[in-house]
Amino acid sequence: MDKTDRELLTQVAGLHEVPKGAYNIRKNSESAGRNSTANIQIISKEDKPGIDIKIAPGTKNESVHIPVIITETGINEMVYNDFYIGEDSDVLIVAGCGIHNAGDEESRHDGIHRFFVGKNAKVRYVEKHYGDGDGNGKRVMNPATELTMEENSVCEMEMVQIKGVDSTVRTMTADMGKNAKLTVTERLMTHGEQIARSDMVINLNGEGSSAQIVSRSVGKDRSEQVFNPVAVGNNGCRAHIQCDSIIMGDAKIRSIPEIAANHRDAQIVHEAAIGRINGDQLLKLQTLGLTAEEAENVIIDGFLK
Repeated sequence: MDKTDRELLTQVAGLHEVPKGAYNIRKNSESAGRNSTANIQIISKEDKPGIDIKIAPGTKNESVHIPVIITETGINEMVYNDFYIGEDSDVLIVAGCGIHNAGDEESRHDGIHRFFVGKNAKVRYVEKHYGDGDGNGKRVMNPATELTMEENSVCEMEMVQIKGVDSTVRTMTADMGKNAKLTVTERLMTHGEQIARSDMVINLNGEGSSAQIVSRSVGKDRSEQVFNPVAVGNNGCRAHIQCDSIIMGDAKIRSIPEIAANHRDAQIVHEAAIGRINGDQLLKLQTLGLTAEEAENVIIDGFLK
């Protein structure tokens, strides 16, 4: 790996070296390294680009890293990754995509991730997106997530867009079984002329299922953001949607949380807020010796954690 590779992998997957355990590293539409373990098998698809990740029932305290990096201009790829999380397992999955575009052509990564979370299984999934490079070519990422959760399963998803992504459309659909629990935390920042859209549909089908959806974003300059999370209660269930955004410069932000109850015992709540940085917070930090720009950065960093 060269310096650019290492920087991208650090940003999107926290990797400073080849990880221990199961991993699959994809670079410029080709495999750059793979390792399976006794409990986690990574297998290439035969009919289309992508991999199957099969986690054996009862697997505990193991992780799998599947980062994607693009360092050439003009690459346009679509990958299909399927995750099969066996019953009674407890695992961490670290994904993410980093694009370094120093050319004039668009570089683009689209991906469809399907998760099948078995009975009583628990999975924590972290996906980070990052872009850099001094070229005029755009950096585009469009991730799609499809989630199927069986009885008593738990899924925690952290979806982060760090910086440098010119255009993204993020979609998620989830179908939840009895007593399944889902937590989704989305954090992103846009600047310049960047555009970001996020669409989610969470179907709480099973009795006792619950979902917590939290979106935090910062829009700067002339960037545009749209958030459209939908929670659908089809049984006795609980769900909460919270969207908070900081708007700066000439940015435009739309937040459209939606809730739907198709059962009398469904309890679903949503809330949304968009506003400027609090002036009192800026003033307090400046009295401690920070410049206005430094104070803004401290507040934004804290908000997006």
